[in-house]
Amino acid sequence: METPDLTVGDVVGIRFTKWGDHQHWELDARYLGADKYGWWVGAPAGMPMSRPGVTTTTASATALLVPRHAAYVATFYGPGEPACDIYVDMSTVPVWEGRTVRAVDLDLDVIRLRDGRVVIDDEDEFLEHQVSLSYPDWVVTLAQDSCAAVVAAVSADEEPWRSVGHRWAEVGAATTPAADGVTRGR
Repeated sequence: METPDLTVGDVVGIRFTKWGDHQHWELDARYLGADKYGWWVGAPAGMPMSRPGVTTTTASATALLVPRHAAYVATFYGPGEPACDIYVDMSTVPVWEGRTVRAVDLDLDVIRLRDGRVVIDDEDEFLEHQVSLSYPDWVVTLAQDSCAAVVAAVSADEEPWRSVGHRWAEVGAATTPAADGVTRGR
């Protein structure tokens, strides 16, 4: 995957759609750096996020991992997020378009709760969308395989799930917000 020429601190747009090019979550964050796991973007607490009909802000500093070749985007939360410390959206393999990362959200989410339990969320939505959004067989397989691999890695406390992602969230905490609000854009 080719990436743009990024400098630490650059604003990066994260744009998720649902299958069929339906708008989903959008947010802007700062480029934090890269390592062997992929590219990291993040923000301090209060990062605006929106999707059609919903606008919110994060309760804690965050770091998002855009992996080099895997079919997910992972969010690591610092202290303050009440429910979880890791939230991983199964998606198509993220693609860089300039300074924007695009991926299609494939419903399944792997969440590590603050008490250490690892759960899969939105399995019902995944089943529903296989029919209502006409997921091709390869999309179903991609989401299921990615979900199983992430559950295994998070449950085994492998990196970057153990500590690397949370160190990047600390870096995100020290950044300035990317914007006063999310600029919706295709």
